[in-house]
Amino acid sequence: MHRKSFLIALALALAPAAAWAQAGTGEPVFSPDEVRAHVEFLADDLLGGRDNGTQGFEIAARYVSSRFDAMGFKPGGTQGWYQPVDIADYVLDAGKPASIAVGAKRFASGQDVLFGPSPLYGNETQTLTADAVFVGHGREADYAGVDATGKFVVALLGNPPGTEPGKIDKAAIAGRHGALGLIYLVTPDNLKDAFPWAQAVTYFQGPQTNWLSPDGFPRGENPGLRIGAYVKGAAADALFKDAPMRADQLYAMLAAPGAAPGSFALKPRLTLQRTSIVSVKKSENVIGILPGSDPKLANEYVVLSAHLDHEGTDPGLEGEDKIYNGAMDNAAGVATMLEAARAFVQSGKRPRRSILFVALTAEEDGLIGSEFLARYPVVGSGKVVADVNLDMPILLYDFQDVVAFGAEHSTLGPIVARAAAKMGVALSPDPMPEEQLFLRSDHYSFVKAGVPSIFLVTGFRNGGEKAFRDFLKAHYHKVSDDIRQPFDWQAGARFAKINYLIAREIADTDQEPRWYQGNSFGERYARDAPKAPRPANAPAATAPKAISITLPAPAKN
Repeated sequence: MHRKSFLIALALALAPAAAWAQAGTGEPVFSPDEVRAHVEFLADDLLGGRDNGTQGFEIAARYVSSRFDAMGFKPGGTQGWYQPVDIADYVLDAGKPASIAVGAKRFASGQDVLFGPSPLYGNETQTLTADAVFVGHGREADYAGVDATGKFVVALLGNPPGTEPGKIDKAAIAGRHGALGLIYLVTPDNLKDAFPWAQAVTYFQGPQTNWLSPDGFPRGENPGLRIGAYVKGAAADALFKDAPMRADQLYAMLAAPGAAPGSFALKPRLTLQRTSIVSVKKSENVIGILPGSDPKLANEYVVLSAHLDHEGTDPGLEGEDKIYNGAMDNAAGVATMLEAARAFVQSGKRPRRSILFVALTAEEDGLIGSEFLARYPVVGSGKVVADVNLDMPILLYDFQDVVAFGAEHSTLGPIVARAAAKMGVALSPDPMPEEQLFLRSDHYSFVKAGVPSIFLVTGFRNGGEKAFRDFLKAHYHKVSDDIRQPFDWQAGARFAKINYLIAREIADTDQEPRWYQGNSFGERYARDAPKAPRPANAPAATAPKAISITLPAPAKN
């Protein structure tokens, strides 16, 4: 379609929405046709798969913001409806291999040394030469008597036994001591479990995508270092040659309980070199606010989130269809969010707490939009108290249950159960705990900010398991995830109603959601927040499994 004709069609599609803001009929009516219209628009070929930074995504963002505007919401971004996000794509320049020279010996990245690319030094070669010092586990106490200024700091990968994960920020500590860069020593024990080398090489030498803070730092991290790397094997042997303790002696010492290696200077002078290829694109989160009615609670915000992006277009695909339309993933989630938003307006009753409706960018690139929003909230002096995330509900059947990933961790679980019960729908436990889906969508960015959160999908009853598994096998992240699937639009309307009821109770209840006492996520990310007693009939909460590969910050700087 010609661009002008397309824009006319867009205007016509939006026109009926203006009446919504005038609604106020009491009990909202959930429309299968509204859900269908949203999915059909967002999954249309003209949007090209909605990859962030593309015109297709921008059209989708304008569509959502226009809906927010028509519903009478308040713009919630830093630029009107939008919260801009700078997204960097970067990779090591294969034509200029990264390396570490230890004295006269040079080790190329991927052998016994490893670098990642950096968005901070794009399209230029970094060559840094300095002395090095070993600082044991890299804790603050390990720097006693050590002058690290202008030097490379070498620290053991991982923490001493019994140390809380994430408790020691080795990069920040090294930066405070004036280090030029941080090099992790990967021990033979690390290679057995926490840092499988082949997997790490594949990750670090591949392309990376990350959000940049307003001052240009990836994920907002600025430890003050200029470079980072990992060493093992022969490179580590060379690094510790003629030192007070050889590498093999150090490994043997670490096998003893309570081992605490001291700090000492290393003899060889080091030269670290790498070249990164970097490009930066701009995208945005789309945010609408429905202000709360209760003066005591209006500064607390309930987030309804859904990611707007998908995988875009791949001209290299075989066959005629090259567009990843993302109808189920995640036009269906955005449609659910918009229909729940419309219900709040149609009800004529403002919630006591404020509601933040968010269409997020770059979920497919690693939860980028939600991480940026969680790091840079748009609520001013307010507080986000919960996130209900909508990602890939399978709207293909008459669902009889829902799954709220994360329901067992906080008082959000009973709220979901009550909302579902009002509709004769059950709340089922996670049917695939081995997939750790609670860690794999945008809500988890809010969890890491200490916010109780859930990720809601349709359940496995009444043919749901087959529908879900068939979708994963045949359509997930494939060009066939388009509007030609046999959507059950009535199911879409019912799913929107459940989400509305959940958000309504969270917004109107006297007490904000709380993590349960002793919950691993609450203890790690919201240690000082008030906790709720765990009900006797609550399902057991399982701590997340250890992630197989540790990715400390220096390798990304």
